[in-house]
Amino acid sequence: MFRYIAALFIALLAAPAMAEVPQSVQQMQLSFSPIVKRSSPAVVNIYTKRVVKERAMLSPFMNDPFFGQLGLGLMGPMRDRVESALGSGVIVDAGGQVATNTHVIKGASEIRVVTADGREFEAELVLNDDKTDLAILRITPRGAPLPALPLGDSDAIEVGDLVLAIGNPFGLGQTVTSGIVSAVARTGMGKTDYGYFIQTDAAINPGNSGGALVDMQGRLIGINSMIFSRSGGSMGIGFAIPASMVKAVMYAAANGGKMVRAWSGLQAQPVQRDMAEHLGLATPGGALINKVNAIGPAARAGIKEGDIITAIDGRAIQDPEALRFRLATVTLGTPVTMTVWRDGKSREVTMKTEAPPEIPAPDTSTLTGRNPLSGATVANISPAIAEDIGGTAQEMGVVVLKAETGNAARLGLTRGDIILSVNGSTIGKVQDLKDVLSTSRTQRWLVQILRGEKVTNLMITL
Repeated sequence: MFRYIAALFIALLAAPAMAEVPQSVQQMQLSFSPIVKRSSPAVVNIYTKRVVKERAMLSPFMNDPFFGQLGLGLMGPMRDRVESALGSGVIVDAGGQVATNTHVIKGASEIRVVTADGREFEAELVLNDDKTDLAILRITPRGAPLPALPLGDSDAIEVGDLVLAIGNPFGLGQTVTSGIVSAVARTGMGKTDYGYFIQTDAAINPGNSGGALVDMQGRLIGINSMIFSRSGGSMGIGFAIPASMVKAVMYAAANGGKMVRAWSGLQAQPVQRDMAEHLGLATPGGALINKVNAIGPAARAGIKEGDIITAIDGRAIQDPEALRFRLATVTLGTPVTMTVWRDGKSREVTMKTEAPPEIPAPDTSTLTGRNPLSGATVANISPAIAEDIGGTAQEMGVVVLKAETGNAARLGLTRGDIILSVNGSTIGKVQDLKDVLSTSRTQRWLVQILRGEKVTNLMITL
């Protein structure tokens, strides 16, 4: 009995200390205010105006189906209406660079930035990257120097770290909320082409978009982008774009104003549990390579179909979205080290990143004539074109870039559709398509397209 009590006493001494209640006035008065004072001046309000077209109302019964049948629902001419919207942004450079979300300024004809001290600036849109939902604005400093928020290392944060969200929810004015990092490397959200988010329970609401997610050193670790909500308000699940992607977009804005991402020539799929067991992986994860472009840098580095990429530069890759994200944040020309699982062993491969090439040449053409595709602007698929339209699995073929007029619009073609065949003739290049359209003498046309991963047959009679 004595030995049992002694062992229990020793175990209690060795156990980690439990959390304690505040023991002094000083501990009870601990506050985030020093961090807020350093960080909040760099968070701005963004006001936008956009012009939308609407039809003028000539009759109060215009939208009533009953009176419309009687001819009383008169349709007026189209007119312009100005819509106002608001959001948040972050000054990321004292020279006047402001980071925000693409959806905050989308379609805006006028953008105004208002700083925390009340100064107002006209803003110029420098870079708008839909694929990441990030935009860079530029304002011209005047008066007092602009406060800028330093970028932190978003890869160093961990689940449980304390964070602050700063923005302009519901137009109330600058608001600060606190919480923790609920998850990192959150993928599969479907919001952007490079969905890889920091999840937090700090309250984020409409108007917070484009605002700052700040760590306990007052550094920017993310741009608040969206929430999961059934009510439209905060439910404790918010998502921020990591600072590493913000840094990449800032670099592009300062170097030509165009976002060009590293191309690997790889296509990948998730690793399921049964695959992991079969291939000898301890846990499912990584990106299973199912296609390697023969002219791509990954092929030259020795990557093969069936390889599983588990890390890039020591950072874990859990799925194909993580692979795309990591490559998108690398400066072109920089070599990366890929950890590859092959034949039951792990090895490292070095790949030099490069821009996607325009091979073959695009041969961009707007189709004309009496055919079902007239009005469509098409091009040969190349890695550069595939990146521009959102990444197609095809290595050759003809892709629709625009179809806003003519028969192509009536047929329902959209940007990114790949034309596979016309009346049974396989289409490999733009010239093939032109030849088929110019030589066919028929009133009924069958156009086969690839939209996403689904092949669709479209019939049209002219």
